[in-house]
Amino acid sequence: MADETTSTLTDGQRVERLAALQSLIEMMRPAVQADGGDLVLLSADLESGVIEVQLQGACSTCAISSSTLQGGVERILKGRLDWVTEVIGGVDEVNAEQAVPVGIGGWVPRADL
Repeated sequence: MADETTSTLTDGQRVERLAALQSLIEMMRPAVQADGGDLVLLSADLESGVIEVQLQGACSTCAISSSTLQGGVERILKGRLDWVTEVIGGVDEVNAEQAVPVGIGGWVPRADL
């Protein structure tokens, strides 16, 4: 019986995939940050292509955060990295006292944090 944990990728391929993924995340972050949020890479299964990201800050309370994840983040990652098969995303758990909307997409952290 074959060991299912055996990697089919070389170390070099793993490094290339992770670098490309991190580069794309860094490319997308300024757009999310401009609206008072942030985009964080939580995990990446470089073998299966399952990527987990999280929207933070103002994105946590934004009504269109799921559209941002699916229409933006997932579309870009799958479109530019042919090995990405699924993008799992969510928002950080923030209550209204921690994320205060200011205008459209603004976010002001509490002073006592």
